[in-house]
Amino acid sequence: MKPGLLGNRDVLAGLLFAAIGAAGFTVALAYPFGSVQQMGPGYFPRVLGVLLMGFGAVIFLRGLRRAEAVPGRWGWFALTVVTVSMVAFGWLMERVGLVPSLAVLVLVSAYAGPEFRWREALLLTVVLCLLAVAIFVWGLGLPYPLFAWEFGS
Repeated sequence: MKPGLLGNRDVLAGLLFAAIGAAGFTVALAYPFGSVQQMGPGYFPRVLGVLLMGFGAVIFLRGLRRAEAVPGRWGWFALTVVTVSMVAFGWLMERVGLVPSLAVLVLVSAYAGPEFRWREALLLTVVLCLLAVAIFVWGLGLPYPLFAWEFGS
């Protein structure tokens, strides 16, 4: 028995890829495109958006042929918790700095999983915060304040 379109895993994945690609492409229209030799700020997002829409179309068509059902049920709790953690990260970033906002993001997102353990979540938080500081602040030199008290400096 074939699942309906909303119960078909590949159809849903293809639609998701296509929607993300279309949204990225639409946002990038506000930026100059440039050329291959001198890429503008809208070049990469538009190309990436087209690629995502193409992958989405291929996966969507494959889903129509194979019709593989989505196993299980939707994880509404996990989806809500991860979404809230990302919104909290964006809101906290300017107010408390990179390290505390990233710690909130990781800990709250980890709580969404069915096998949440405090020790593992804290270890993951420390490692990811160190990696983020090393890559983005020290390595790339991005001007992210690490903690809130750096705003006045």
